[in-house]
Amino acid sequence: MNTETRVLEPGQIEAPAGQIPFLRLARPDVFKQRAERLLQLSLGDSQGGHSIGGYLALLATLAQAQQQALDHFPAAPLPTPEQQALCREHGMPVLGAQAWPRDPSWRGVLKTILQHMAAAPLTAPASAVVARLMQTGGTELESIASKLLAGDLSDVDAQDMPFVAAALQVYWVRMAAELGEHAFGKLEQGGLCPVCGSHPVAGIVRVGGMEQGLRYLCCSLCATEWHMVRIKCSNCESTHKINYYTLENSNGAVKAESCNDCNTYLKLLYLEKDSQMEAVADDLATLALDVLMGETGKVRGGLNLFFHPGSAQV
Repeated sequence: MNTETRVLEPGQIEAPAGQIPFLRLARPDVFKQRAERLLQLSLGDSQGGHSIGGYLALLATLAQAQQQALDHFPAAPLPTPEQQALCREHGMPVLGAQAWPRDPSWRGVLKTILQHMAAAPLTAPASAVVARLMQTGGTELESIASKLLAGDLSDVDAQDMPFVAAALQVYWVRMAAELGEHAFGKLEQGGLCPVCGSHPVAGIVRVGGMEQGLRYLCCSLCATEWHMVRIKCSNCESTHKINYYTLENSNGAVKAESCNDCNTYLKLLYLEKDSQMEAVADDLATLALDVLMGETGKVRGGLNLFFHPGSAQV
């Protein structure tokens, strides 16, 4: 593993001059794009298939189901203008993942996704999970969702997690789109999503125009991207000493940015190296980097809702 260390120098923390968009809500075709990237990654490279190609292909089918559900998801209850203003005033997420009272319509999304998956060619274990979840009651589903959104994965079945997470993602993406970017403000903690308060799955270093070289963090739940200056820990916001790690013989398209102060890391995706990268998909496709970071004693500062640490996927 290659390592480089950077120390922030005076003046580096300021964003470049010009009008820089702080917030980017998920595109209407966010899950279609994710599905295409997951399928591409599942095939591996010229040297052979990906080590978790089967799981990536399953998630590609799941992302296709998410896109269908998003395209046909009816409007759900939203915070009032007064509630939105209060959240902005106090630096709180308007659609807080743990604070916002979920509408039961998200379970309808889950049903739609499961029906799509049931009609797809799946492995026997995956089919069994889909069939079981289709029979799971609302109370149990709500309990799983609450634990998942709180990051309490110890009591969440690794096989249930991707499907429940997929439905919750559609629900939050839809609500954010209905409100629009103007509804959201910056949070006191810059490393959390301004829309829902969730942790990022990864950071994206953009390419082109006035966004050249700018870092945007990508939310693990609602896929919102928000600007955060580089060479700054996304977890504790320290600029003291930041290290970067890459896999040997890689092209440097994905790096792990680690912080010595809080002992965490988050992956950065450099679009100038590969413009097709997508945060959720490419985070999963580079789990080998997570393994190596674990060997250094660092822990993830973000969350991927399709990866349950220490457990096998369906």
